[in-house]
Amino acid sequence: MLRALMYLLPLALTIYAFIDCLNTPEDEVKHLPKVAWVFIILLFWIVGPIVWLAAGRKRASSGGRAPSEWHRGRRSTWVAPDDNPDFLKSLKDEKTDAGKPDAGKPDAGKPDAGKPEAGKSDAAKDESALKDWEADLRRREEEIERREGGAGSGDASS
Repeated sequence: MLRALMYLLPLALTIYAFIDCLNTPEDEVKHLPKVAWVFIILLFWIVGPIVWLAAGRKRASSGGRAPSEWHRGRRSTWVAPDDNPDFLKSLKDEKTDAGKPDAGKPDAGKPDAGKPEAGKSDAAKDESALKDWEADLRRREEEIERREGGAGSGDASS
């Protein structure tokens, strides 16, 4: 078992160093070109991977180091709306467009411009909506009472 470990450990180290070298961006490779490091890792089976891990690549320190060139230019496509200047600009444009009159209609830019309540304040709109809901509720209750009253009298006569 120990003899197998003597071969497997350097093989695993070589495979790890080889994959690490291939995945390392060209600008983070130190001292030699990337192709030369690949040959060193593969040809010098035990020493090559150790040298690669020790001196072949720029390693990130634990301190607050600036990101590499490859990471520096990257920005994810999703940005929070309050951080997205295009979104904030579109909100400002909508706000200014909503206040502008269009084609002789004073409230054409507002979402409820076609409704008769468009000129009312928010409190008046809420009050009229509440009255409408109450009237609809009364109408439905009366309709249910008529059905129950009509069904109850029909059953009683049978």
